[in-house]
Amino acid sequence: MPLSGVLALVVASLLWGTTGTAASFMPADVSPLAIGASTMGVGGILLFAATRRAAVAALRDREARRWVLIGAVGVVVYPLAFYAGMDLAGVAVGNVVALGSGPVFAALLERLVEGRRLSGRWAVSTALAVAGVAALAVGREVDAGVGRGAIVTGVALALIAGLAYALYAYASSRAIGSSGAGVRSSGVMGAMFGCGAVLLVPVLLVTGAPLLQSGLTLGISAYLAIGPMFIAYLLFGIGLRGIRSSAATTITLLEPVVATVLAVVVVGERLAPVGWVGLALVLVGLTVLVSARRGTKEPVQP
Repeated sequence: MPLSGVLALVVASLLWGTTGTAASFMPADVSPLAIGASTMGVGGILLFAATRRAAVAALRDREARRWVLIGAVGVVVYPLAFYAGMDLAGVAVGNVVALGSGPVFAALLERLVEGRRLSGRWAVSTALAVAGVAALAVGREVDAGVGRGAIVTGVALALIAGLAYALYAYASSRAIGSSGAGVRSSGVMGAMFGCGAVLLVPVLLVTGAPLLQSGLTLGISAYLAIGPMFIAYLLFGIGLRGIRSSAATTITLLEPVVATVLAVVVVGERLAPVGWVGLALVLVGLTVLVSARRGTKEPVQP
């Protein structure tokens, strides 16, 4: 597994881990739909603009274009479900459920579409990491004292976000791996998120007026669009050059660890002891995965 790819995914995960904490400082009249549409919509436009030549090349490549459009569906669904789920279930739970379910959905997509058998190392690392995020979710639910109905609805939305995340991660990997030599990973990410932005901008126009109410809301919106979206997804594309989507989504389980720590330290959410055990399990799972001796992913068959 290439070290540069792992490092790119780790830095992206650290940036993603700040999204919930940053969003928690938004005023109550700013809806999670507005936050999600602003983050991925504006960020998607920036990503397309910064990679426009490579993005256009990706859209002109027939094989890449097919996967770019499929992934764009996930790009649209993910932020709306993710921020809504986090708003109902809390920063920690929303993050761990959405990102914790991502590797499972990614593996199912690889199995269903490609018939790919997953390695034992992946199974062990993912089992540890998923057990960890489950413990995190339970720890937050036990200690939070929030309504059970809100938790259930929030978890359901987070699972939808996890499926959407796996979809665009898998589609990105396929587009990068099966397209022509002239198509770069940055172009795939720019094209995919640019296409997603086309559908997210109308949502932003309908729901986003409260984002303009102060310098604070504008500043948070700008940070979410530039840091956890624009920069992080450029790094995500770099990581997918040499790492399969199932492994990449497991490495990015570092995000809910960061999000949980920030939720406890900064936001003030409380975590039961079982939740801290979950943090340790996620880190152990990541260690098992990234210590694999195989350096690169197997080539994707068109």
